[in-house]
Amino acid sequence: MKSGFIAVLGLPNAGKSTLTNALVGEKVSIVSWRPQTTRDKIIGIVNDEDSQIVLIDTPGIHEGKSKLAAFMADEVTSARSGSDGALYVLDGSRILEKQTFEFIRSLAATTPTVVVVNKMDIADKALAMQTVARLSEIKGIEIVPISATKKENLDELLAVVKKMLKDDVPYYPEDMYTDKPLRFMAAEIVREKALKFLLAEIPHGIGVEVRKFETGEDGVTRIEADVICEKETHKPIIIGKGGATLKRISVAARKELESLVDGQVYLRLFVKVKSGWQDDGNVLNLLGYVKKK
Repeated sequence: MKSGFIAVLGLPNAGKSTLTNALVGEKVSIVSWRPQTTRDKIIGIVNDEDSQIVLIDTPGIHEGKSKLAAFMADEVTSARSGSDGALYVLDGSRILEKQTFEFIRSLAATTPTVVVVNKMDIADKALAMQTVARLSEIKGIEIVPISATKKENLDELLAVVKKMLKDDVPYYPEDMYTDKPLRFMAAEIVREKALKFLLAEIPHGIGVEVRKFETGEDGVTRIEADVICEKETHKPIIIGKGGATLKRISVAARKELESLVDGQVYLRLFVKVKSGWQDDGNVLNLLGYVKKK
């Protein structure tokens, strides 16, 4: 038995969460085409007969000035410093920029690193090969081209990751695939559906607070949650005409939540305006975006 912690790093929209979900075989991180979808470190646990790989999915590496942005940056830093190795996920359909190349070089100097060239199913092959050739200049890294959405070449990636594992005892039970509680997962699922149905200018200004999560004697799980937005003008957009948009979010979220809890779910969503919440320590604390000691 080999085990260890592996940080999953990369720029926004590189496919980190899609890869984490694919490797775990369960949905542990929400997925969206919008950048900065992941805000918190999400642990996904890959168990097999001879190993336990604890993946730490992280927010996309980016700069921001709000307290929320600072929290996200801290999540990346703590994941990197507390891991046995790192998967740096690249979008193979894009040109490798100099600052990304330099970041990978600095990462590899301190941490065993595998560069995962993702989205090979849609990448221009010549461009992807140029990226691989450039990365080959960095000493000490492994390079594995994959498609997370198509689940291509994941076995080879897992074989490479296992070489980085240092411990010899499992950290989690073999039937556990994430350390996040159901309440957190419920909030993330609601936020994912909001990302799907809302206009481009809205999603990054919303958060979700689950105020009630309980399962009654009848087996029905009752969930109440607030969708928090920053501006009064955003509230009617989130609700939609006659409540149509909020209903679409609720229906989509409820279906996934019923799979999560394996039972009937009664979901009620409310919309609240909290101006500047991304810099409000009290609100960030309510939503769970607080630095861990």
